[in-house]
Amino acid sequence: MANITIAFYPSQLYRGQIGSKRSIQVSCRSSNKWNVQEDLFKETSHLQTSYYNKIDGFNSTKFGLLVKDVKYALRTQINSTNNLDLVDALQRMGIEHHFQEEIQSILQEEYEQSACFYKYQNHHDISLCFRLLRQEGYHVSADVFKKFKNNDDGTFGLNLSQDVNGLIGLYEASQLGVEGEHILDEVANFSGDHLNACLANSDSCDEARIIKETLKYPYHKSLASCKAKSFTNNFKGINGWGRSTLQELANMDYSITKEIHQQELAQVSRWWKSLGLAEELKLLRDQPLKWYTWPMAVLQDPRMSQQRIELAKCISFVYVIDDIFDVYGTIEDLTLFTQAVNRWELSAMVDLPEYMRSTYKALYNTINSIGYNIYKIYGQNPTQNLRNTWGNLCNAFLKEAKWFAAGVVPSTNEYVKNGLVSSGVGTILVHMFYILGLGVNSNIHLEDISSMSSSGAMILRLWDDLGSAKDENQEGKDGSYIECYMKENKDASIELAREHVIKLIEDEWKKLNKEHLHLMSPSSRSFSKASLNSARMVPLMYSYDDKQSLPILQQYIKSMLYGDLSM
Repeated sequence: MANITIAFYPSQLYRGQIGSKRSIQVSCRSSNKWNVQEDLFKETSHLQTSYYNKIDGFNSTKFGLLVKDVKYALRTQINSTNNLDLVDALQRMGIEHHFQEEIQSILQEEYEQSACFYKYQNHHDISLCFRLLRQEGYHVSADVFKKFKNNDDGTFGLNLSQDVNGLIGLYEASQLGVEGEHILDEVANFSGDHLNACLANSDSCDEARIIKETLKYPYHKSLASCKAKSFTNNFKGINGWGRSTLQELANMDYSITKEIHQQELAQVSRWWKSLGLAEELKLLRDQPLKWYTWPMAVLQDPRMSQQRIELAKCISFVYVIDDIFDVYGTIEDLTLFTQAVNRWELSAMVDLPEYMRSTYKALYNTINSIGYNIYKIYGQNPTQNLRNTWGNLCNAFLKEAKWFAAGVVPSTNEYVKNGLVSSGVGTILVHMFYILGLGVNSNIHLEDISSMSSSGAMILRLWDDLGSAKDENQEGKDGSYIECYMKENKDASIELAREHVIKLIEDEWKKLNKEHLHLMSPSSRSFSKASLNSARMVPLMYSYDDKQSLPILQQYIKSMLYGDLSM
């Protein structure tokens, strides 16, 4: 297993984006950066080998029998609750892509029967049904939870407070609320308070572990792949069925997916090395492992190999251009670079300083190539829209660089407006939109994703600023929302400012949930889920411990690329 170490170096510029204000370096074996030793991975000339072809070479008879057993169970379960528990287990183990037809059939039937309102009566069943339906884009009213309120005083009944599984179900369901659903706010507060009380009085180590994980990492706001190992290893089956079947299937699927990820990472690393930018510009971050971690987490369907590779290339340039603005360019040079990116002509290179030319050429060629590949596959060439996102990103970077050079602390409104662009989230989501084939013969258009992109960008920006405030105590070394907020609110303490930011993040999640419901048509389902995953990835990238390291991210990378699901 690779030895992974993480270290941090705070930057001094306004920044809160995918290419963040910290340079995060991970060493694999002897390397001291987020780069890749190619001998870690099998050389492959057939990366495009499909996921299912890999299954054929991995004890396919056994794999196929396990899949067949689960499909049979999904189609023949007499007890509807068991079916919902099985769907939930498949999703938590990360193997639901084998059973999409069966899962959609089950959830459609539950929705048509208004099962949340009429079929189910206890809080666990109703909460599970509500959550599964909303996760898949079904508009289910939150009023269903009003049946648990005490008619006398409007609070939730005390008899509920001793049902740990019910409380967990309620807390998980409450995470899918949208703006204005006050009943779900009440559900979240009630279940959260009582789960904390149960935790303080619990005599069971397993129960205490589950409660802690639920409160800290609710399923809807966490990466399923990050929680799959714990869930799979602790899975007890459903009324005596499924434990060995699902655990074995999940472990086999994990082994195949891990190999695919390793091969994709090797290809991204070779592409990055072929550009030669790290050799030419020694201060650039040399981090293909980190860049690939984003699409690995965001596009979790194992069959999306080429999409992950293309997205990793886009993400790499957010980091690279961030470094150009952070550690290389003067304001004059950065202005020239921004103008060149907005022109998007190869001839613009002649106006650039020598050290910027190779980066500009690599960006120009890579994005044009991605646009052409999309054209070959889907019949539309989105290069104009792709290039516009890079011009907008550089415009935002330049504005922040000028703020810093002039010692300006902008208003919170100015900071947010510019920061939503400089986060890089909008740039990446536009590329992902086209890489996934949207905009061609579908009801979704680029403008339809603007709200989801904005909320995702806000979540990333604010999470990054929370980490900055905690680690650096906001001594004015870099710009952040918290610094801007405290300038406008002279009496606010840093603790109060942080509470304000946490509330803003919660509000953005409600906006994301609303957009998810709007975008969950069959043609846009993959994009909507990937956008949610990008928001779920953010805490892994910005949850620093007291040593300024990222243990959750470190463990995630080990698990996905080097680990064993049953470890």
